[in-house]
Amino acid sequence: MSEEKGFVMKEEAETKSDATTSAEEKMFLPEINFATFVVSLNSSALMALGLVADPITKKTTKNLELAKQTIDILGMLKEKTQGNLTSDEENMLRSVLYDLRMLYVKEKG
Repeated sequence: MSEEKGFVMKEEAETKSDATTSAEEKMFLPEINFATFVVSLNSSALMALGLVADPITKKTTKNLELAKQTIDILGMLKEKTQGNLTSDEENMLRSVLYDLRMLYVKEKG
C-alpha cells in the first residue's frame, strides 16, 4: 500500500510542477532595458487616456490627470538622459512623447 501512496504523491508532485511551469510560461516578462521601460510608461499613459483596456479588468477608463503625469515623467526622463542615449533610444523616446502629447490634446479637447 505504501508503494501506491508513493506513486500518487509522485504524480501529484509532477502535476504541481507542470502547473508551476505553465504559470511561469504565461508570466513571460521581457528583458528590462531602456526601451522596455519607455514602452511600459507608454502603455500606462495609453491606458490612462482610455485608449487601451486594462489587461486585468479588460475595461477602459479615462484618467487624464494620470495620463498627463505619465507623459510628464517621460518628458523629465528625456531631459535627464539627454546626451546619454543611443540614437535609437532618443528617437524612440521623442516619438513616444510626441504621439502621447498629441493623443492627450485630442482627448482633453
